[in-house]
Amino acid sequence: MTFPRSLAGALLGVTLIASAAPLKTDVAHSSVSAVFKQMDVPVESNFKRFSAQIDYDAAHPDKASARVDIDTASFDMGQADYNKEIAKKEWFNSAQFPKATFVSTSIAPAGGNKLKVTGKLTIKGKTLDVSFPLSVKPEGGKQVFEGQLPIKRLAFNVGEGEWHDTSMVADEVVIKFRVAAGQ
Repeated sequence: MTFPRSLAGALLGVTLIASAAPLKTDVAHSSVSAVFKQMDVPVESNFKRFSAQIDYDAAHPDKASARVDIDTASFDMGQADYNKEIAKKEWFNSAQFPKATFVSTSIAPAGGNKLKVTGKLTIKGKTLDVSFPLSVKPEGGKQVFEGQLPIKRLAFNVGEGEWHDTSMVADEVVIKFRVAAGQ
């Protein structure tokens, strides 16, 4: 009776695929920010609009995948003039490159509630390979993914012309994120 066994296997496969559905991001409990130094003073500013697609099963973290799209024009430095400046060609060039994107290429367990995430980060049309640690923990019926990704802004041509000078705005930037997601 191989037919019923094959049918049972097929149904089990459909069930497994169905349980691997992407998680829904809880935007109200999620955030993405950038931390940098301006004239040697630490500054942290948030991106107001972003989306995250995360496919994660705690039993099989090595099969996880993630994609994050950030609206570069939504970077909020707290003043309208600064926000307009950062969207200009010298900085994010939001008119030509409206999104910064991260796409995972691998996610591996790193002990405890930690994962090692590797992927491709695209900012201002330039794509680089990146890797960073990530913590994941259950909270309020959701999974919370938190991490920090240090980058060099000049590697992505963010801050051209007179802004290439790192004495005004440091080259080092840390992208901090917290994404709450659930079924």
